[in-house]
Amino acid sequence: MRLSPVPLRLSRGPALLVLALPLAAALAFSDETLDKVAKSEGYCSRILRAQGTRREGYTEFSLRVEGDPDFYKPGSSYRVTLSAAPPSYFRGFTLIALKENREGDKEEDHAGTFQIIDEEETQFMSNCPVAVTESTPRRRTRIQVFWIAPPTGTGCVILKASIVQKRIIYFQDEGSLTKKLCEQDPTLDGVTDRPILDCCACGTAKYRLTFYGNWSEKTHPKDYPRRANHWSAIIGGSHSKNYVLWEYGGYASEGVKQVAELGSPVKMEEEIRQQSDEVLTVIKAKAQWPAWQPVNVRAAPSAEFSVDRTRHLMSFLTMMGPSPDWNVGLSAEDLCTKECGWVQKVVQDLIPWDAGTDSGVTYESPNKPTIPQEKIRPLTSLDHPQSPFYDPEGGSITQVARVVIERIARKGEQCNIVPDNVDDIVADLAPEEKDEDDTPETCIYSNWSPWSACSSSTCEKGKRMRQRMLKAQLDLSVPCPDTQDFQPCMGPGCSDEDGSTCTMSEWITWSPCSVSCGMGMRSRERYVKQFPEDGSVCMLPTEETEKCTVNEECSPSSCLVTEWGEWDDCSATCGMGMKKRHRMVKMSPADGSMCKAETSQAEKCMMPECHTIPCLLSPWSEWSDCSVTCGKGMRTRQRMLKSLAELGDCNEGLEQAEKCMLPECPIDCELSEWSQWSECNKSCGKGHMIRTRTIQMEPQFGGVPCPETVQRKKCRTRKCLRSPSVQKLRWREARESRRSEQLREESDGEQFPGCRMRPWTAWSECTKLCGGGIQERYMTVKKRFKSSQFTSCKDKKEIRACNVHPC
Repeated sequence: MRLSPVPLRLSRGPALLVLALPLAAALAFSDETLDKVAKSEGYCSRILRAQGTRREGYTEFSLRVEGDPDFYKPGSSYRVTLSAAPPSYFRGFTLIALKENREGDKEEDHAGTFQIIDEEETQFMSNCPVAVTESTPRRRTRIQVFWIAPPTGTGCVILKASIVQKRIIYFQDEGSLTKKLCEQDPTLDGVTDRPILDCCACGTAKYRLTFYGNWSEKTHPKDYPRRANHWSAIIGGSHSKNYVLWEYGGYASEGVKQVAELGSPVKMEEEIRQQSDEVLTVIKAKAQWPAWQPVNVRAAPSAEFSVDRTRHLMSFLTMMGPSPDWNVGLSAEDLCTKECGWVQKVVQDLIPWDAGTDSGVTYESPNKPTIPQEKIRPLTSLDHPQSPFYDPEGGSITQVARVVIERIARKGEQCNIVPDNVDDIVADLAPEEKDEDDTPETCIYSNWSPWSACSSSTCEKGKRMRQRMLKAQLDLSVPCPDTQDFQPCMGPGCSDEDGSTCTMSEWITWSPCSVSCGMGMRSRERYVKQFPEDGSVCMLPTEETEKCTVNEECSPSSCLVTEWGEWDDCSATCGMGMKKRHRMVKMSPADGSMCKAETSQAEKCMMPECHTIPCLLSPWSEWSDCSVTCGKGMRTRQRMLKSLAELGDCNEGLEQAEKCMLPECPIDCELSEWSQWSECNKSCGKGHMIRTRTIQMEPQFGGVPCPETVQRKKCRTRKCLRSPSVQKLRWREARESRRSEQLREESDGEQFPGCRMRPWTAWSECTKLCGGGIQERYMTVKKRFKSSQFTSCKDKKEIRACNVHPC
């Protein structure tokens, strides 16, 4: 089939931001056509001429600017995302920004500049360098780039997308691929100004929020805090447009401040619950220690919440700990669509923001309150040279987390005519939630135990629990749900027929202690949910106070610590185990001493009884020290049997051993015995004689060095004649010389039978100046007698160590 060329129609109006596929393959341009277009129609106009089939009226592709602003701040950076809803996809794109009432045939027509986020995904277009296209053509469902807003005076901008899927070219002048932004009024600088439309959806929708932390030493290596890095407990809610939990350009409330600085959600939860008419669901999820964990090791923190027509926004936040006042989260995310339906899924990458209450610049900066308090703002890579996110080139901050908000159910009659997908059709036919077991097939459990008694002993709401046991996990990559299930319940003594009874809310969590050190007070509140039908006054208390102690002994050596984090999972899957929780040191003692407050706690936890589990083992311990201090030895490690041996066979070894090698042991010098003393070297008068010993083992690896190998002592024979005649004296000296030589030859003959040896040579120079060298000397054969054997009369050699002192 031959496709006729269809030009891209650009509406005259605000500036345009256009995304399209790379036209080299999908749009089938010829080189000749490109040359003609480029020369005749001006700058970058080649991307406005495409061969293909135009299609409109679709909803599977969407263009989104982070935060969904209606105004842009000149010079600010905005993350632009083009996405396709599965199973749709696209193979490429092109991104162009045009000023208002411009056609795009001149360079000055383009508004703002683009910044590449992922060079493997995107690149600048070779024939149109202000445009961005894909690096490699492949199937994709999502791309992101940064758009730097133009300077003041540019006016409105339209972000407009065009993509190609196979040979169908998608253009859209209005709808999901078009986003209009106008220049922000300078008088509103720093204030969030995004009008929220009324929601026209019907019924309610239920969502699951899942938080994936990506803040680790690998992704953010600069000054990464290896100790106590974590995400605090998540706190938020689904709410109406009349209530703001937090927003960029606004000021942090006391609850937001406590989350930002201490990771404590207590005050924030209290603030949210006080807005009961504007809030539908309080969103809470557990903290995560450490900050990053593989999903197959521990499930990502998650929480479920609901929205309706009046409370269709959701906000949440969590602290990046440790930090001065840095957090991540979403503010007023609208889950209601313009088509009167509910958003199917939101996936958002998150960067940290500053609450404006602490002026620290590093993860573990000391407490430094910001006075006066500043507005909430995103962190940038140019904030401070000591910041862990600092980049002298001003690049974007690598995302530290991702949040996924996915619709899991709809209830009540839905008023949008066209369902989003097959799941919505099923939801419309059966709007009520089904109590289905979503346990993966790879997780094998026992049956649930009976429900426990209610935790409340009075006419108040409590909780009851049931348990089950994880027998087997066939696929470790698929996480298994919890083994405990909780359900709200009412305590005994409640009477629905008593019209004079007040209906009270649950107690709101205890407030922080009124002091940071020593004895103080804390309080909690509740409110009247329903007054008595007989018109009487509720006499039940709505507030309670009690004493609290923080750091019992207050002194300059006291330190300020955060609230305790959530308890970790029990270390055992059945029977008795241990669980831990942690907190951080927020401010060290003023006198510089070590903080004595404990930062971790452990307590026993009881899981269902172990019955059919054959063998539960603890992890291996660390290897022991080597059994020797030098040379070859052995080391061991152990693990423990966590389940009772009588419950099943356990043939796994509890101890392992392996060889270990340490530096060689030192070897001391070894010497022979001393030889006999030699004859005196003088025939009369004073002389000396010597004795020697040889080196049998040179010292090695730092052993004891060799001592002396030659000793000398004095000797004295008969007195020499004082004035003999010269001739007689010479004759006597000659006779003594011959006699001495004869004795020496005889001695040599006894030491080395059958041969006469020359004296030892002098020791050679040391082979090293330090660190241990060697010296050599030789004794050679002077005369071999006929009766001698060759093997018994040969040259001799001695070696000794020298310069053994360290270098």
